[in-house]
Amino acid sequence: MMSELNPFIKIRRDLHQIPEIGLLEFKTHAYLMDYITALPQEYLEIIEWETAIIVRVRGKVGAKTIGWRTDIDGLPVSEETGLPFKSIHPNQMHACGHDVHMSIALGLLTYFSEHQGQNHLVFLFQPAEENASGGKLLYDAGVLDAWMPDEFYALHVQPNLKVGQIGTKVGTLFAGTCTIQAKFSGKSGHAAYPHEANDMIVAASQFVNQIQTIISRNVDPIEGAVITLGTFHAGTTGNIISGEASLTGTIRTLTPEMSRLMQERVRQVAHGIEQSYQCQVELILEQGGYYPVVNTEKETTALIDFMKDHSKVDFISSPTAMTGEDFGYLLDKTPGAMFWLGVDSPYGLHHSMMSPKEEAIPLAIEVLEAFLTMKIN
Repeated sequence: MMSELNPFIKIRRDLHQIPEIGLLEFKTHAYLMDYITALPQEYLEIIEWETAIIVRVRGKVGAKTIGWRTDIDGLPVSEETGLPFKSIHPNQMHACGHDVHMSIALGLLTYFSEHQGQNHLVFLFQPAEENASGGKLLYDAGVLDAWMPDEFYALHVQPNLKVGQIGTKVGTLFAGTCTIQAKFSGKSGHAAYPHEANDMIVAASQFVNQIQTIISRNVDPIEGAVITLGTFHAGTTGNIISGEASLTGTIRTLTPEMSRLMQERVRQVAHGIEQSYQCQVELILEQGGYYPVVNTEKETTALIDFMKDHSKVDFISSPTAMTGEDFGYLLDKTPGAMFWLGVDSPYGLHHSMMSPKEEAIPLAIEVLEAFLTMKIN
């Protein structure tokens, strides 16, 4: 019933049914464009790039530009919510709340398409946040050059906060991330003759054990960092020594300097495994645009002050999280801030049953209309 009362909850449900993996968001792009082009166009200008959409709401003066970014991609997760509007795409789900992000952005764009401010307002509907650092792709391709914001803002849903709660902090809100891919190549053989083979399960297992010591012996315990290996694949049957093994994982750090240190130590461990086990290790470390999300002081302080004063917001001072977000790349280039939006779900981000409370959508639109109006006037 609520979706009938609020069109942006209806939009969220529509988008929730068509999640798509990064850079393949073709249905999502078409849905967004259909909606955006149906708005009053007097103040609007539109650029499309791959599956991205950038909309500028021209200001009366245009002395500066304020940016609002939303991500549009889904995750390779098989949805188990049982919702009547659950994903129609097998093994794809909006398990990170990007459907909520988009519906809020469309609500804001709808308002500002009819309420022109003094300064420009740019809406970035960004693909590939989850898998290919779409923010970096857009920035590096020069797509934003003509309308580069002077300040950039974004939100992310937070299942652990109640509806009405908004949280952030000055400085590092989210960690930077770096993916690990490692392939170990040796020599397969019969289980009864290990001396004639070169066992990559043993070699890869030693790699797994040794890189755990990077956290305990190379990282300042006050700063903190994380290495997690999420996959390990090797072998075909119990009586054959595996000549190959592969694994994937992630590094999470709070500063670029710590990320560089961690990556160098992982490379050194891999080189040591090659020498110790007389094998080859193909190691790929890819950070892309997943820099730490560092909220700049001036812009974030102003955002916090606004949220504390708003009657419908319960502001929460948030701790730094090891969550990764490619908005960090844009904040490395442009001042601004990201914040958490409470959606009160018992299941966390990326969970197959994550289901945000939809009343957060109209609340966020109302609060952010006021915030962005203040920023552009």
